[in-house]
Amino acid sequence: MGTLRLHGFLPYQLSIAANAVSRLVAAAYQQKFDLSVPEWRLVAVLHEHGVCTQQDLVVLTLMDKVAVSRAAIALANRGLVTRVPDAHDGRARRLRLSKSGQELHRRIAPAALDYEAQLVASFSTSEIAALREMLGRIETAARELADAQD
Repeated sequence: MGTLRLHGFLPYQLSIAANAVSRLVAAAYQQKFDLSVPEWRLVAVLHEHGVCTQQDLVVLTLMDKVAVSRAAIALANRGLVTRVPDAHDGRARRLRLSKSGQELHRRIAPAALDYEAQLVASFSTSEIAALREMLGRIETAARELADAQD
């Protein structure tokens, strides 16, 4: 077994890269749109999936329940999402983007795509495809390992 060197430890490298990207976009989203990263993630997921419970959002974003709850409340307080009781579970709330939330997404999406383009500008199309595929495999493996530990 080899020696653990943090700079060569893939989970550490992934975390550092993710943190660097999150820090970059967090500053931009906060400055331009007055949104935190968790709030932006909920807006993006709700745009893509329509109506979701907070538990759905936990699963889809891999954020913890508290972060999802805080982001949902902040978005609701700003009128960007509507929260209605779930017909099947009285404790759950179903969230949906309001018209204001949809408009905000329409304004943010081009900025998000621009950041992505800048981040991968030095990669070829095939490298980007390979990176997406490998990240998907890493995510699947991590979920499977987590499920095996439960």
